[in-house]
Amino acid sequence: MKRIAVTAKPAVSTLAVVAVAGVLTACGSGSSGSDDAGPPVPGGTLRYGLSDAPTCSDPAQSGTNQTIYVTRQVVDSLTDQDPGDGQLKPWLAQSWEVSPDARTFTFHLKPGVTFSDGTPLTAESVKENFDAIVGPLGAAKAPLAATYLGGYTGTTVVDPLTARVAFGAPNAQFLQATSTPQLGIQSDTTVAATPEERCQGTNIGSGPFVYSGWAQGKSASLRKRTGYRWGSSVFGHAGDAYLDGIDFTVIAESGVRTGSLASGQLDAISDALPNDKPQITGAGGQVLTAVNPGVPFGLQPNVSRGVLADAAVRRALLPAINRQELVTTVLDDDFHPATGVLASNTPGYSDLSSALTFDPDRAKKILDDAGWRAGADGIRTKDGQRLSFSVLYSPVFAGNQAILELVQQQLKNVGVELKLDVVPAATATVRQNSGDYDAIYYNVTRADGDILRTQFGLTGRNLNRRGPIPALDTALAGEQSTTDIPQRNADLATAQQQILDNGLFVPTIELSQAIGAAATTHQVTFDASSRLQFHDTWLSGR
Repeated sequence: MKRIAVTAKPAVSTLAVVAVAGVLTACGSGSSGSDDAGPPVPGGTLRYGLSDAPTCSDPAQSGTNQTIYVTRQVVDSLTDQDPGDGQLKPWLAQSWEVSPDARTFTFHLKPGVTFSDGTPLTAESVKENFDAIVGPLGAAKAPLAATYLGGYTGTTVVDPLTARVAFGAPNAQFLQATSTPQLGIQSDTTVAATPEERCQGTNIGSGPFVYSGWAQGKSASLRKRTGYRWGSSVFGHAGDAYLDGIDFTVIAESGVRTGSLASGQLDAISDALPNDKPQITGAGGQVLTAVNPGVPFGLQPNVSRGVLADAAVRRALLPAINRQELVTTVLDDDFHPATGVLASNTPGYSDLSSALTFDPDRAKKILDDAGWRAGADGIRTKDGQRLSFSVLYSPVFAGNQAILELVQQQLKNVGVELKLDVVPAATATVRQNSGDYDAIYYNVTRADGDILRTQFGLTGRNLNRRGPIPALDTALAGEQSTTDIPQRNADLATAQQQILDNGLFVPTIELSQAIGAAATTHQVTFDASSRLQFHDTWLSGR
């Protein structure tokens, strides 16, 4: 086995993770607040405006960005991923070893770590957390976490501070997965609760904050945990968080969030859209942006039903969409058109922009050749079937509605009718799990190309509801099995090309987190997956 010591950088070849570039671009800095604000001042409660309601207080069951902004603060992970270079760094684990075949991962835990109920972190804690994810939670409740643990055969407690995690087949992505909140470690009491009980704000982690209030769909409150001494080596300072607490309030209307920030009622907000910027900057604040790695926003068709069972229809959608117009019309220069199946800052990304060039004439020809003819109202038909499908989505990003309305117009120009089916995030998850949709519109964030296996693989979520595609399935299995970076990237490249060639995903835009911060709010930072980390955040003028 290869030993990775506390003081050494984890070997990239073992992890198959390359640098995550350009995670943060905002006023030339990686945090909010002016450069001359002085040294951090402890104290104060950050008032944060979420754009959508958190779906569950359990990090293992977290999916949306707005949920993870809350849950990330209460749970620590075995490792952390540096947003600057993509390297994995110690957090709860002070060192680890990975077997050459990437089937066994041994973690040596930091001594003296406790959960907020005072119980110690042990190797048994790691075992119980992972067992619960593949057991009581499962893919239905914890879809991302479950795929990260695909092939899990169990955790051996070598000694009180050493846990050996084993898989039945090579699982090269797992080490990076241990840096995610979905695989964060929680107390025995939390792990023993039912999946539903774990969503009620009673979760006990070892993180720098603890839950002090939870009102489903409305708000969440966190308070500082004193005596926090085992923070990630990526954090800007050691010890307790600077903030006394964080109050999250759900404010769905963008204009109301912005007005509350500008008037001093809030200290930071989510989804600060382009038309919000003048008001934010006019009040002395700023907008911080970070591109989300992973799968960009796009439509993923259910190929098992309706008109999207026709591969020609799916392929015609690719050139029918003007992605630059989506950015120019709805967003601004902080956002970018999608150029592939992965966001451009994701390890293993392939540039497939040539296949996504806007060419409505090409889209029309594909449909013509497939026998879809324009009807009296311009919408095509074939054998009495109308070329119409619905897209299931939730307003997890404030720009989704406007983007899809513009996509709707663009598709109509080539004879395709798109119907918008907006539902709450929790409802969307239920319908995704049951396959009750023609297509879904979403993005999913992860700083590793293995997210393709999670979303498109037969052994993953398989949101396409597809059958075997040998070239794609072989590539997805290959990238999971090798720790050789060139080989893994080659497999990922094949997978991305196969996904487009088979019309399994129609990319639109790369999501950027756009966070509005008041002038008195400092060090609001993004992690490697462009989610917020508040350990280093502090307030002035309170």
